[in-house]
Amino acid sequence: MRKSQKESGTRGPFEKLQSAYSSYLKVVIRWRWPLVGAYLVGTALFLYLAFPRVGTEFFPKAQSRQFQLRLRAPIGTRVERTELIELKALDLLKQEIGPENVDITTAYIGVQPPTYPVNTSYLFTSGQHEAVLRVALKPTAPYRGEKLQERLRQRFREALPETTISFEAADIISQVMSFGSATPIQVDVQGPNLAANRSFAERVRTELLKVSSLRDLQYAQPLDYPTLQVNIDRNRAGQLGVSVADVARSLVTATSSSRFIEPNFWRDPKSGNAFQIQLEIPQYQMTSIEDVQNLPVMSNGVPVDGIPRPLVSDLAQAQYGTTMGEVDRYNMQRVVGQTANIFGKPLGQVARELRVAIRRAGEPPRGVSVYLRGQVPPLEETLSGLSTGLLLSIAVIFLLLAANFQSLRLAFAVVAAAPAVVCGVLLTLLMTNGTMNIQSFMGTIMAIGISVANAILLVTFAEMSRSGGADALEAALEGGRGRLRAILMTASAMIAGMIPVALGFEEGSEQAAPLGRAVIGGLAVATIATLTVLPSVYAILQGRRKVRSPSLDPDDPTSQYYDRS
Repeated sequence: MRKSQKESGTRGPFEKLQSAYSSYLKVVIRWRWPLVGAYLVGTALFLYLAFPRVGTEFFPKAQSRQFQLRLRAPIGTRVERTELIELKALDLLKQEIGPENVDITTAYIGVQPPTYPVNTSYLFTSGQHEAVLRVALKPTAPYRGEKLQERLRQRFREALPETTISFEAADIISQVMSFGSATPIQVDVQGPNLAANRSFAERVRTELLKVSSLRDLQYAQPLDYPTLQVNIDRNRAGQLGVSVADVARSLVTATSSSRFIEPNFWRDPKSGNAFQIQLEIPQYQMTSIEDVQNLPVMSNGVPVDGIPRPLVSDLAQAQYGTTMGEVDRYNMQRVVGQTANIFGKPLGQVARELRVAIRRAGEPPRGVSVYLRGQVPPLEETLSGLSTGLLLSIAVIFLLLAANFQSLRLAFAVVAAAPAVVCGVLLTLLMTNGTMNIQSFMGTIMAIGISVANAILLVTFAEMSRSGGADALEAALEGGRGRLRAILMTASAMIAGMIPVALGFEEGSEQAAPLGRAVIGGLAVATIATLTVLPSVYAILQGRRKVRSPSLDPDDPTSQYYDRS
């Protein structure tokens, strides 16, 4: 029969590792006081220096093959001209990426009619001057994400100088997390007075232009949409026997149709189908302001004494003007909004710069308020909740351990590895140019749970050895040596399982990669701290403690403390 390694006098790889670790741990415990002090000071200093350098964002940016582009021609551009601009933009896009790398494109130009099957909540344009272009690239496309967007901005700026563009989210996560905003950044100036809102919005815009990380900054609404203003002389209209409603009805028929003010349906008696009947003057007959002025005013009454029907020019003055092309309200107050994308910096850092820029704009007029919307409010709320939840989870773990061990010292020894987890996560994110987001927070919580479980194993084994008669130094040494295999197996299995997630080679896997990286970094540093610092912490906290029986009976003599040292 083959002899075991112990019987043959040879040691396996793990026995050699365990022996080396025991020698190492003896030296560590001998220098436990300076080691624990250096650990506390080092983790506190690292957290203080590293945390501000790690950016924050809602979700990691995914290099998606789909994106949406909104083109805005000069306000008032006819839909035929907007179509030409959209086709030229599509040609520029294919030239930049390569026609062979474009999988499919869809576009919508102008304003959606009421019969359009897609709800305007999903496809919205504010006028004939806007076009929405959605593009899906093939996997062979050389550029994606922010790099592609920056190249396209440069090309459009050169080829279409009068057209503004804005890249919008095409993936469902970014669309939902923006809470109705087309871009991650939206700055709304809100108040009851539209003129005051617009005036202060100009001041805010001047300061926002100084933020270097903003891209595609523009107003969310067309502010100066061309209009035809008709000022009716009520006295003159009354003398001519017509009312303001008669003039308005005639103008609506001439400029749009009666469909939206006087819906009229006719039912075909043969087929049963209903058809909408509407009145409209042909568009080719309404080409100038003179055509509108020469429009006869239709009256429901009978002309008096044979007076012919008056023209619009007889009782009203028509002239060109401008108005808000889109009316937005929030809590019944008018809003002037500005949207923007970000480039080169995480959302959390850009949000801080935006607040500084808004403060530089000065005190808003009375009744006017400035709000950051888009992804900024949910980001701040979510990260605040996650940070609070992380601290509460550590506090709850501490209380549960204190109840389980019936000792605050042992509970403190177990959670002593938690700061190492946070340090490991921040170090990994700094090395991989990552950010603190929902995924990395989840990874941090997972790593803390595993590191606490490993610490409980070590402390429990050490306490069992101390209850058997060993002193605190011997118990700490025995706890580390006895639980070395279990701790290494747990940590290595979790780290190995997270490596494919952390690499993020597949398309869209960038959004889950921070979770794997946080777990790997936090657990790696926490394992080192558990095997090195935790025995020293235990030896310090339990160095002069007396062993007591778990009995809670005050009359039981074994429940009294006695000194093992």
